[in-house]
Amino acid sequence: MKPTISLLPLQRDVENKTILKKAAKAHQALAELKGAANAIPNESILINTLSLQEAKDSSAIENIVTTHDELFQSDFLTHDFKTLAAKEVYNYAKALQSGFAKVKKNKLLINSYILEMQSELEENKAGFRKLPGTSLKNDQTGEVVYTPPQHPEEIVNLMQNLEIFINNDDMSDLDPLVKMAIIHHQFESIHPFYDGNGRTGRIINILYLVKQDLLKIPILYLSRYINENKATYYRLLQEVREVDNWEDWILFMLEGVEQTSKQTILLIDGIKNEMLSFKKKMRIELPKIYSQDLLNNLFRHPYTKIEFVKNELNVSRITATRYLNELVRIGLLDKHKLGRDIYYINTALYTLLSNANNKREN
Repeated sequence: MKPTISLLPLQRDVENKTILKKAAKAHQALAELKGAANAIPNESILINTLSLQEAKDSSAIENIVTTHDELFQSDFLTHDFKTLAAKEVYNYAKALQSGFAKVKKNKLLINSYILEMQSELEENKAGFRKLPGTSLKNDQTGEVVYTPPQHPEEIVNLMQNLEIFINNDDMSDLDPLVKMAIIHHQFESIHPFYDGNGRTGRIINILYLVKQDLLKIPILYLSRYINENKATYYRLLQEVREVDNWEDWILFMLEGVEQTSKQTILLIDGIKNEMLSFKKKMRIELPKIYSQDLLNNLFRHPYTKIEFVKNELNVSRITATRYLNELVRIGLLDKHKLGRDIYYINTALYTLLSNANNKREN
């Protein structure tokens, strides 16, 4: 069967002056984001909160919609999910975080990791497509706009080629951000899975930046930009397939990196400032219970619970309850009973996260 898409690397140079200038701006913004993340000493705070933001926005692109309240009230450890959509979002965050751990450790982003992440997303082990019939349709008209590779051997060969392209820098000397845009397009065009291709592809974006040491932790949540520009995203994906319009596609993705880097810096700065404010108030008004571990807990969980403090600080339930109630007393947390659950809400953090989508650069 004749391949429907070509093997990588591309057979022509796509790096013109316009793209390289845009790539330079995107790199600068990404470097500033990497630096801003260092201002939060405990990286699990950003990984927990921002990966959940990324998961929420990436899932929304696939019409899996949930609210911040439903997410923060869910408990992944006990599998207590408020809605099915919240469970799907948590599956995404879990896949992202487990993939990150492997990439961080091994400095590779290989197909076995991609298969594992998709399996966590979809909660099945179907693997790469083995049956024909998959096609991509226009949501409005139902018209088939693209038919990805159908034969299992072709899918495997293309994914093996993509794996080499991702991990072997000698195969192509393209700017890594340009390469990320090409990798994303190639993956989405192979469409190797029955389900979860879009979300898996967006995880690959982030982890490739980590692999290339452009990010230390996976905090560039590009899905918000894609969701806000969904029609353009799908149109440009298709234009590359139909008329080889790589320039507009690459510029679109570079703009996404630049925009969301700047927006995420604002969010991180907000988290840092709120942490400093909490720290100052706790040291003054609650010096006997203040600790960095307690502060970290309050910013790792917008909705914290007695169990979270008990387990993460290794204290008794009575002590954890006293800590949280004291924090409510001095106005740092709001206490809410919802059903049988009691939540202690970090309203300042919740507001930052829920308003993040509305923040824009002037």
